[in-house]
Amino acid sequence: MDILNPDPKVLLELIRAKMPFGKYEGRPLSNIPEEYFIWFRERGYPAGKLGEQMAMMLEIKTHGLETLLWELERRLDPMGAEFK
Repeated sequence: MDILNPDPKVLLELIRAKMPFGKYEGRPLSNIPEEYFIWFRERGYPAGKLGEQMAMMLEIKTHGLETLLWELERRLDPMGAEFK
């Protein structure tokens, strides 16, 4: 994903992603504290898509870009599938 031109589909998946295990199981990644992602970065992210999403979320949180995710989420229709 190009950081200057993020793929909206990837960001939508990130908004919808939930932590499947651990202390924050079931919570959206966007609602997990930055420190949790830092802990994983230091010890190694899980393999695959979840690890990529966790790394991406840390970058978003580190750079104060969470409002971009909130705006994207706000534009979703009630079914969570299309932009308004």
